[in-house]
Parts: sequence; structure tokens; C-alpha cells
Amino acid sequence: MPGTPASTPAPATTPETAPAATPASVSVEERWEQFHRWGPYATLALSTAISVTVDRHRAPVPSAVLLLAAIALQLWWHRTRGRVPARSGPARLYYAARTTLAFALTWLHPFYSIYAILGYFDVDRLLPRRYARAGMFVTAVTMAGSQSGGLPPASSLHAFVFGALFLLHCSLVFIFGNLAAREAENVREKAATITALESANARLEQALAENAGLHAQLLVQAREAGVADERRRLAAEIHDTIAQGLTGIIAQLQAVTATPDQALAQKHLERAAALARHSLGEARRSVQNLGPAELEHHALPEAIGKTVTAWSERTGLRARFTVTGTEEPLHDEVAATLLRIAQEALANTARHARATRAGVTLSYMGDEISLDIRDDGRGFDPLALPPRSGTGGFGLDGMRARAERIAGTVTVESEEGQGTAVSARVPLVRHV
Repeated sequence: MPGTPASTPAPATTPETAPAATPASVSVEERWEQFHRWGPYATLALSTAISVTVDRHRAPVPSAVLLLAAIALQLWWHRTRGRVPARSGPARLYYAARTTLAFALTWLHPFYSIYAILGYFDVDRLLPRRYARAGMFVTAVTMAGSQSGGLPPASSLHAFVFGALFLLHCSLVFIFGNLAAREAENVREKAATITALESANARLEQALAENAGLHAQLLVQAREAGVADERRRLAAEIHDTIAQGLTGIIAQLQAVTATPDQALAQKHLERAAALARHSLGEARRSVQNLGPAELEHHALPEAIGKTVTAWSERTGLRARFTVTGTEEPLHDEVAATLLRIAQEALANTARHARATRAGVTLSYMGDEISLDIRDDGRGFDPLALPPRSGTGGFGLDGMRARAERIAGTVTVESEEGQGTAVSARVPLVRHV
């Protein structure tokens, strides 16, 4: 039919440049390829069989010559078609020669219009777009002549019928040609849309990669800010504890050298020793807060597990540690923050909760990681907590500050007599 070329895509020049297609579209293309390869032989054979059976005595010699020429043409094209691109010079030559032979054979035997109808099916594959309509018009002349009783028209009535059929075929060519053009335009628009979506996806992936880099950079900056905060905290603690302790020790030792009373001197020495022990404890605590030594040789789950075990042995309280989700390597700052929060939460439980057991859960949840510490202690009213006291304390405010440095949060749920639950949620930033 005249509209068939719209659904028959032109073959690609080489297999390497052929676009990817779905299995369904590949199957359709393969079927059309088989039709274009073997269809001319089949239609030529069918036309010859009918013509010989119905009208064997009409121009046998010219028909035989034209038939041999048509067979030779098909054999030549069968060997050539795979080596030349669509709409090339050989393709145009083949279409023109086949259309001419089909017209001549139809002039002699109208049943060869079965062979001539191929001009509707592969015109888009063989001719450039500017010549396609002309090729279909020539095929329309052949088809109209066959359907009106043969060429040339034998009477004015036959001529009228030929004209009417020719106009009908031309109308069909025009209508289906427009439909084919619209379909081709839709295909181009869909291809452009797919290209635009692929470009948008590529830009989105690039943006995500840039965001990941910025996130890592923010973590580095947060770490640097945390180092500065830690230095300020250490400076304040040294000033408030160690420096004052050393000042007191010096004062006590000076008092020892200034008094002849041995009993009074012994008291000053005992006070100096107590101040020294206290200052040593403060120094050790400050040094331990600088960086988690547990993470030097262990991943976060192992480090928290060892912390929970050591805490249970030291306090005599039952404790259980659980890991959920798929473990992933974490950025150093994320791992250090969660470990410090776990240590402080357990320390608070031991100091204040009067609990008999505690549970710690570390959960990997896609783009987020959470740490939950629960106990069955006496609980408290979170709204009744006093404000953060200076720079010497850490506690809940310190845990929240650590989490906020890496865009995380810490929430506390507690009720008097119902235990306490501390939950820290931070972004899961992988180790790079």
C-alpha cells in the first residue's frame, strides 16, 4: 500500500552505527528486511505464474526477454544491496530499472502489477526524499493501468477508468505520504526528547558528583572547625583545671619550704599530691578526647562493640550491641563523631541513670546512619535540664554539637522512671 514506507525504516549504513532497539522493534525490522530481500523474487514468480497460466500466448518473446532482464536485475541487486548505503546511486538505479521493467511487463501482462507494487514499499529505502513522491506516482500509473484492464486503454471508457484509478492512487500516495511524514516527524521528536533526557540525566549525575565533592569538602571544613573548637575547649580546660591545679601545687610547695612545723608541712604535701593527682586525671581526660584511639585499628562497629564490652565490664551492667544494615566504610569524621557520642552516652548512663542494662544499636540506612543508646534507668525530664555550663562540660549539648558539625542531629527521649533513649542520626558519608 502507499502508506507502507512510513513503517519501513531505512537500514543503517553499517551494523556498528545502528541505534539500539528493543527486541520487538528488532523483530519487525528483521521481518521487513526479509521481505525486501526475498519479496521481489516471490512477486516476480507469482506474476509470471499467473500470466503464463491465464495469458500464455500474449507477446511471449518480449515477455521472456523482460523477465530475464528482471531476474538479472534482482540477482545483481541481491549481491549489491549489502555493500551500498541507502538512497545511494546504485539504489536509485535499481529502483528506476525495476520500475521501468515492471511497467513494461505490466503493459504486456497486467498481472505483473503484483511485481510493480513493490515500488510503494521500498521507495523510502531506495530514493531520496525529493524523488520518493515521483517514484510512487510512476508506480501509481502502472497500478492504475493494470486495474483498468491493461495498457494502453482500449477505449474511452477504459481511459476514463484509468484516469479515475490513477487519481485514486495519487490521492492515496499523497495521503499516506503525509502520514509517513508526520510519523517520521514524531520519530524525530521522540529521538530529540530521548536525547534531551539523556543530557539531563548526565547533567544530574554531574551535579550529584559535584554535590558529593562539596559534601566531602564541607566535612573537611567541619573537621577543621571541630579542631578549632577542640583547641578552645582544651585551652579552657587547661586554664580552669590543670593550670589552676599547678598553681595550687606551687603554692603548697612554697608553704612547705616556708614553715618549720613538720605536721603542717606534711598537710601541705598531701594537698599538693592530691592536686597533682587531680590535675593528672584532668590531663588524661583532655588528651583522650582529642581523637578516638579505638578507630586507629578497627572500623566503627568493632570500635563501638569494644567500647560497650569494656563499659559493661567496668560498670557491672548488662549491655548489648547490635548492628543492622550493610556495613560501609565511613568518613573518619563521621566514625569519630558517632564513637564519641556512644562513649559519652554510656558514661552518662553509668553516672546518672542507675540502670541495670543498656542497649546500643548502630544502623546503616542507605544515605543515613543512626546510633541509638537505650537504658532502663530512672530517666529524667529533658525539658528540666539546666542550660549548658560554660566550656568545661560536654553531656547532651556536646553530643548535639558534635552531630551538628557533620549535619546530623541528636534527640533524647526520656521520662522519669521509664529509662532514657539517645538517638544520633548523621549523613552516611563514605570513606574516600
